[in-house]
Amino acid sequence: MLLISILTQTLLQYVLYYTVRDYEDPIEVNAQLDRIGHSIGVRCVDEFLSKADVAGLGLATQCQTLKDTAEVVAKIGFKMFLGIQAEVGAFSQDQRSFSIYLQDNPLSAFVELPAGDEQSGNEDLRKLKYSNLYCGVIRGALEMVNLKVECSIVRDTLKGDEVNEIRVELKEILADGAGDDYKEE
Repeated sequence: MLLISILTQTLLQYVLYYTVRDYEDPIEVNAQLDRIGHSIGVRCVDEFLSKADVAGLGLATQCQTLKDTAEVVAKIGFKMFLGIQAEVGAFSQDQRSFSIYLQDNPLSAFVELPAGDEQSGNEDLRKLKYSNLYCGVIRGALEMVNLKVECSIVRDTLKGDEVNEIRVELKEILADGAGDDYKEE
């Protein structure tokens, strides 16, 4: 498990490196990282659900509310795929949004953003959101279980914050149409 976590972190750091290298505009880099993360999240759901089923976690009964789902994503998903602890909090009054807090962020382990400097053009580099990959993963994974969400990086240790915070907001519960094509007539 530790080896897989280390390999995953290294692979993600290479993805970040090449994405930043290939796209000059930090806004476009952030969008690309979100798209890459979305693709990863869509594919991770099957593995996550099968591993959870084998472990006897009973996610079907455990994820009845968005709060339950948030706990599973943060405490089981991040641990399973990245080997890191994540906490959930700051639920909105209507229980439709929450934050995921990461004390340790493997994506930023060996990263240091350059100081902003208008003359050298580095000011734009401060707009990079390395952790935007996580937003895409969360969005893609939850989409596969019929929850349309928006995610954003609220706080980032690379920018001097004490913790990494990802804000997740439920936009829509999607209709489950997966089996409509296979119904008997």
